[in-house]
Amino acid sequence: MITNQILLLLMLSILWPSAAALPFTPGNIGNLFGMPESDGRILQRSKRGWMWNQFFLLEEYTGNDHQYVGKLHSNMDRGDGNVKYVLTGDGAGTLFLIDEKSGDIHATKRLDREEKAMYTLHAKVLDRNTNAELEPDTEFNIKIHDINDNAPKFAKDIYFASVPEMSEVGTSVVTVTATDADDQTYGNSAKLVYSILQGQPYFSVDSENGTIKTALSGMDREVKENYQVVIQAKDMAGQMGGLSGTTTVSITLSDVNDSPPRFANRKGPFSIGGAIGRIKADDPDDGRNAEMEYSIVGGHDTFNIITDQMTQEGIIVIKKALDYESKRDYEFRVEVKNTYLDARFIHGLQFKDYATVKVTVEDVDESPVFTRNPYIIEVHEDTAAGSFVGVVSARDPDADNKLVKYSIDRHTDLERLFNIDSMNGTITTLKALDREMSKWHNISVVATEINNPRQTTRVPVFIKVLDVNDNAPEFAMSYDTFVCESIKAGEVLIQTISAVDTDEPLVGHKFVFSISASNPNFSIEDRDDNTANILTRRGGFSRREMSMYFLPVVISDNDYPIQSSTSTLIVRVCACDSQGKMQSCNPEVLPFSDGLTTGALVAILLCVIILLNFGLYCTLDGD
Repeated sequence: MITNQILLLLMLSILWPSAAALPFTPGNIGNLFGMPESDGRILQRSKRGWMWNQFFLLEEYTGNDHQYVGKLHSNMDRGDGNVKYVLTGDGAGTLFLIDEKSGDIHATKRLDREEKAMYTLHAKVLDRNTNAELEPDTEFNIKIHDINDNAPKFAKDIYFASVPEMSEVGTSVVTVTATDADDQTYGNSAKLVYSILQGQPYFSVDSENGTIKTALSGMDREVKENYQVVIQAKDMAGQMGGLSGTTTVSITLSDVNDSPPRFANRKGPFSIGGAIGRIKADDPDDGRNAEMEYSIVGGHDTFNIITDQMTQEGIIVIKKALDYESKRDYEFRVEVKNTYLDARFIHGLQFKDYATVKVTVEDVDESPVFTRNPYIIEVHEDTAAGSFVGVVSARDPDADNKLVKYSIDRHTDLERLFNIDSMNGTITTLKALDREMSKWHNISVVATEINNPRQTTRVPVFIKVLDVNDNAPEFAMSYDTFVCESIKAGEVLIQTISAVDTDEPLVGHKFVFSISASNPNFSIEDRDDNTANILTRRGGFSRREMSMYFLPVVISDNDYPIQSSTSTLIVRVCACDSQGKMQSCNPEVLPFSDGLTTGALVAILLCVIILLNFGLYCTLDGD
């Protein structure tokens, strides 16, 4: 058995270079066939005489013939052709073929370890004549040995990273990692080494883990902001003949506040003919590090400066109106400084700057100015057309003080209730005003320079119409009043009344109620709160005698001149129950012996008229 193993090893050393690389000693024969070491002793199988356990095969075979894998041999094989070798399992019959007589195994095509690193197969030894099993089914492996056929690959073709400008040497920027599909556990095919091909002397890379670091201090974003760094990953531990892959890393220096703002022109002049002017300092920093804040040194009673956060400009604002005729020139100092400071760079640097601003006020043709804005005028209602309402006044603020004319914007006076004198601004009425129709009138008066019609100014004029007592009070509502037939004599309340007045007296309404003192049926009681009670003066009301009463009530106010009106209260006579609740107010129909009600008499009269008309029709028809 030992002799057969030695012959097999000699054969493998010729056909299989990988096997030849292993030392050949009696002590490692078992290792070559996947058997444990025996310290120089040869281990004997007790039940079978297989000459194999595990086979090795290089990937990517390039020969024209089938690649020899190894040989299966059993001690049951006497060389007489009665033994048959049978192969099953991964790729048996397709990838791997066995000579059933000799036990030689061949691979039929190139194998790729990255697709499948090991194949597990089963072998049997049969009697060729009887197919009886001479050796039980036994498992063995064919392991594909790696060759360096895969180059390292980065996850991205280009990476983007940033690092603050002025960073110290050795500051980490980003880590880029490549992968190699070759066997990590066999040789150096997947042992990667990183190097930098482009980007020195600014950056370096850790050869083992691909971490990119700064290699130069004082890199200034304001000088150069972007760097293109090319990183290479090479396998075979970087040795000659290894495969490599590259990636590009785009590194941007992010800004830190290492530059103060500076005025390009520290002295004006700034000409302001309208409301504002702008001043700008330059800061080469970026983002929040370039944000600035402007202020006037010592403040100013006429001007202020605010910062435009979008443009980082200082906007000069007028705090009060400028008058060319009073003062034409102003001068003040403006300070600019960064909003956010970086403690690393403030030492020895003045992070602020100053500029002198000179403001020259230019004369412009200004619009007329009203003496008041708005105007509030009061006028009594019922004032006759052409009556005086009020006066508005405007002037030209320019030195030449041009004449001004006045007009009413008719879009604000559609009913044409008012007129204005174009020269002196006197407002009069065109129609009588009624406070009950409108309490306020809001009009716009326009002042225009006579020599320059484009210079106009509008002012609102609110005209309040004051009340005049020109409306009499009247019932607040329509009352439904009744009196029970069974009511007893005496002062019994049947209705409470109130009044309203569309006027608006200064001290509030005070109404007085009265009825004729000679009225035998009803009386009135003024409650001194703008209401009054209607009471009965007798009992024994009868629907047969009178089904309803008409009670005139006089209502007066207390304003000047006093206004009064007479409103009629209708009181119906109704039948009531013992509790005084109304049951019926219709007139009763009574026998002739007891007299007829008004309703019955009307019905009888209608019947007579109908009969007369019928008789007349018959007479005319006969003629």
